[in-house]
Amino acid sequence: MNIITAIELVQLIKANADIQLIDVRETTEHQEFNIGGELIPLQQIIQHIHRIEKEKQVIIYCKKGVRSHIAIQRLQNKFPFQNLVNLAGGMDAWIKMFTL
Repeated sequence: MNIITAIELVQLIKANADIQLIDVRETTEHQEFNIGGELIPLQQIIQHIHRIEKEKQVIIYCKKGVRSHIAIQRLQNKFPFQNLVNLAGGMDAWIKMFTL
């Protein structure tokens, strides 16, 4: 599975890279803090397959990186995705990076 660090993701965002961000947390978590990703909770990821880009890098994230890992496994088990990337450490790593 491909992973990306919070630092690498910030670099992509600053470079205006053509990526898609998908947040697989729950609605309340997304409303509390988000980095602009499309909200598709883990339990709904398969039903919303049509919202996931197939031609660009898709970075999937959650709070700690566990649910996003599961989401990627589920998607890759059912569909031929080769472009899915997990944000290592999730939003916790993102927040920690900016509070150092």
